[in-house]
Amino acid sequence: MIASGSRAGRAGPCCSQRQHSSQHHHDNYDNHDSHTAPPMDTEGKMSLFKTVPPNIVQSIRAFRVTELQQEAAHLQQHFLYAYCAEAVTKQQVLTTIATAFQFPRHFGKNFDALHDCLTDLTHKAGKQIGFVVVLEQLPNTQKFDKEARETLLDVFRDAADYWAEKKVPFRVFYSFQ
Repeated sequence: MIASGSRAGRAGPCCSQRQHSSQHHHDNYDNHDSHTAPPMDTEGKMSLFKTVPPNIVQSIRAFRVTELQQEAAHLQQHFLYAYCAEAVTKQQVLTTIATAFQFPRHFGKNFDALHDCLTDLTHKAGKQIGFVVVLEQLPNTQKFDKEARETLLDVFRDAADYWAEKKVPFRVFYSFQ
């Protein structure tokens, strides 16, 4: 089981390091297009993401966090995980994400600052190989209501669009309480 805030490591101010594996991986995966054949591993098995476009924000649904973490490692992509069940307010949700993703201390704890850390600072950290992001148990409270959740997910959608333009996979999976 993954502990709260755990991730693969750290590559820069806002992202985790790619996970390393002794297996060989597809060098062309970063160029994977949803209209081409799904990625295969060296043993010819289908990728866990065979039906998941490379740049998307979607409900975690049938995926398990451990499977997503293993797939990120298999694809040598950054795995970012935030467990938000303890958060009640927007500030607490953003603090949880900032802590889990190791954002800089000066992170502004607002949606614009979140967008900047997911794009600008991460991009400045060097060549990116892809991201698998999990936001688990986003709260459903009076101080973090449906509108706040949608705004948060819109920030991640904008980041997915940003990375799509750079041909870098950025998959976000979320769940609500």
